[in-house]
Amino acid sequence: MSKKKKNDTFTPRETVSELDRYIIGQDDAKRAVAIALRNRWRRQQVEGDLQEEISPKNIVMIGPTGCGKTEIARRLAKLAKAPFVKVEASKFTEVGYVGRDVESMVRDLVEIAIGLVQEEEMERVRARAEEHAEERIVQLLADEMAPQPEPPPQSPQSPQNRMFGPFVMNQPPQKPAHPESRLDEIRRKLRAGELEDEEIEVSVQDTGAPFMKIFGQGGMEEMNLKDMLGQLPGFQGKTKLRRAKVKDVRRHIEDEEAKKLIDMDGVQSRAIERTEQTGIVFLDEIDKVASRQGASGGPDVSREGVQRDLLPLVEGSTVSTKHGSVKTDHILFIAAGAFHVAQVSDLIPELQGRFPIRVELEPLKKGDFVRILTEPKNALTKQYTALMATEKVDLVFEEDAIEALASYAATANERSENIGARRLHTVMEALLEELSFAACEIGGQKVVVNGAYVKERLEPILGDAELSKFIL
Repeated sequence: MSKKKKNDTFTPRETVSELDRYIIGQDDAKRAVAIALRNRWRRQQVEGDLQEEISPKNIVMIGPTGCGKTEIARRLAKLAKAPFVKVEASKFTEVGYVGRDVESMVRDLVEIAIGLVQEEEMERVRARAEEHAEERIVQLLADEMAPQPEPPPQSPQSPQNRMFGPFVMNQPPQKPAHPESRLDEIRRKLRAGELEDEEIEVSVQDTGAPFMKIFGQGGMEEMNLKDMLGQLPGFQGKTKLRRAKVKDVRRHIEDEEAKKLIDMDGVQSRAIERTEQTGIVFLDEIDKVASRQGASGGPDVSREGVQRDLLPLVEGSTVSTKHGSVKTDHILFIAAGAFHVAQVSDLIPELQGRFPIRVELEPLKKGDFVRILTEPKNALTKQYTALMATEKVDLVFEEDAIEALASYAATANERSENIGARRLHTVMEALLEELSFAACEIGGQKVVVNGAYVKERLEPILGDAELSKFIL
């Protein structure tokens, strides 16, 4: 596939092909999310009032843990460059109870969208920001290299000082302008890379601002005190001086200059629009808020309350955030759960109707584990090989080792709780524990992992049923 192709015009087949690079199997779920993504693009091409009437077809994924539910939604959001937030349904409580209210997921989604749009805008003005940053660094270097005369003593009545109520505010003296020839010489050396190790003193924003919880229009919301004070006229925030080499602070200065060049009001408005049109909310553990059949009291009362609070968001409502109001009519909701005890039919009927697409994911077996260990771009074997390469250790996995690892993982899932592909992480850690510990001492060697190597290290653990419960 061409890398120049725009992400928002992927066809369903191309979307599935991209997901196949990271996720093994689960073709039905991939097809469902690919169609949902394409339908968003199709809706935006519809003209007239009908565009607003077309609602997203929300999805429920049913399958055991570790089968790829979360990864499918996360990779889909990256592919579409859409705001994406993953929330645990079990963490929310009904209005009136202590805990997070369901509208906080939309506020989180807006914050993520602002980050995405701001990053895109900063990249757009990156060239100009680099020019401004260069001029700023040149001035800082000139200040560092210039001789520093002793400042004359100042009296409280001096124009260098300003009265603020009963306090005297000391202002730093204005630094003299440097000759243009001197600045040109520093600029030439800077571009030639001769001043990268020179130290300069820069002023950076103090990001360690405390948080407080306030009651807003949408309920309890976390607010950064710096953001609150930033609304006051003349408040610039707390800064601190830091000395560092030019090469270490160049990116920081470029980012500061880029932020000065972008319109944050425009960023917020575009972020809200992107949230409304392309936002994706992944509701994990949705089965944990489903009431069991026949249950009528206890925690099930709060569970049903959470469902009723979710209903307005899913069917479309307006949520107030500190950046403005957000309509949820076209946000795509993807719910997921194992549904071991409760069933999808245990959700309240109104919520069931808002998730018309139901996809059942298959439990992973030995053959799937073999493919997971070798095919994906981020396969575990490739990750461990890269980690050992940092210690100059050449780690090689043979085919019979992959088969043995997949077999041990499948057996461990059958004997105890089935945790899907996550079992491979525990198996790999148990297999390579000794090598990871001693890798820094055996640099330059080649380590071949074959079937016998795997059996030697994992058979004693898997053979002891009690031990395997704690290690695998």
